[in-house]
Amino acid sequence: MSATDVLTVAAEGGVIGDGRTGANLALGVGLIGVAIGWLSLARVAGRISMGNARTGAMAAVAVGLVGMALAALHLATSSGGPGTGNGMVGAIAAIPLGLIAMALGRRSLSRSRRTGRSADRGGHEREFGSTS
Repeated sequence: MSATDVLTVAAEGGVIGDGRTGANLALGVGLIGVAIGWLSLARVAGRISMGNARTGAMAAVAVGLVGMALAALHLATSSGGPGTGNGMVGAIAAIPLGLIAMALGRRSLSRSRRTGRSADRGGHEREFGSTS
């Protein structure tokens, strides 16, 4: 089974369930992406000491992108409009969740790069005896 077939089956709700299953899947993936992004930001800020902030940031961006893709695919393949029971409103709500997850991941990634560079510069200045 190709990746396109897997995404289509996931967006349509799979073999079981009604039309809302694909939207619920996209919502769940979006929420997981937001949680990963928030935890990654907490790691960069030093509030959580376990894990790697850069890995979490990249995971949040990827999971947010997958959630948005599932939501868009569900919107493209569902019939009817909002209120028909096909999960269109859930898919529409999943798109901003994916965007938020991607924004949190990007913010965490940029903060981790910034703190990494300043730590590297500080170490070199101390090593060479610079006073500035």
